[in-house]
Amino acid sequence: MIKNKLKEIWGQGKPSINGWLSVGNPFTAEIMAAQGYDSICIDIQHGALDYSDVLPMFQAMRASGMTLLARVPWLEPGIIMKALDAGAYGVVCPMINTAEQAAEFVSYMRYPPLGQRSFGPTRANFSAGANYAQEANGEMLAFAMVETAEAMQNLEAIAATPGLDGIYVGPADLTFSLMQGRLAPAFDREEPEMIEALKKIVAACKKNGIRAALHCGTPEYAARAIEWGFDMTTVSGDSRLLAAAAQESVAKFRKLAGEKSAVAAETKGAY
Repeated sequence: MIKNKLKEIWGQGKPSINGWLSVGNPFTAEIMAAQGYDSICIDIQHGALDYSDVLPMFQAMRASGMTLLARVPWLEPGIIMKALDAGAYGVVCPMINTAEQAAEFVSYMRYPPLGQRSFGPTRANFSAGANYAQEANGEMLAFAMVETAEAMQNLEAIAATPGLDGIYVGPADLTFSLMQGRLAPAFDREEPEMIEALKKIVAACKKNGIRAALHCGTPEYAARAIEWGFDMTTVSGDSRLLAAAAQESVAKFRKLAGEKSAVAAETKGAY
């Protein structure tokens, strides 16, 4: 079976950068996969896509050789197992608030005797290489999302869940929940309370030998997160990157065209 490259990167003591896909299109997925990320996650929860988009997106990204992940909509065995069968090497599960939910999530990620994943890797049987049934348990990554005040209260117990590979922080929901709606949900928080919460999550992960991941808005904030001890950072995503590049291009055109128009007007007025 093809090995999980994220595990190899982390085993060398290096951090990883993760890409994020919210647009349900194989071509945009293929473009993102050619940009040098270590892994890419398809967002089935909030992305403008569903499972029928996920499979061709995985197919389009196969040639990149990177680790492919999926964020599922909820703690539900059907979609978790279908994402794995489609070829995901890891699953990010939202709104894990208790150790019991974390254990339930892990059980859906592993074949017996380590879990209750049903066998039927329709595409993964081909895309992941030979011996999938025997090796998949050791290659799949289970990331529980900590993004509520309740989850923070149960952080130590969640992080200690046997078989859990990491905690993925959703800073928007975590801010919304911890601050009880006093702050708008957003990435790259600077509030002391939020930075303290992020560092607390890192400490719990390190204590239990699992990985810490954070969704970021900018490379600068992601670099700070790595300094705090995060093992993986997601930097923006396809829709936001597209919007930012388009906005920058249009703004630059407006500026340059305006300057030329002003020069032309001055020249005309001189005659």
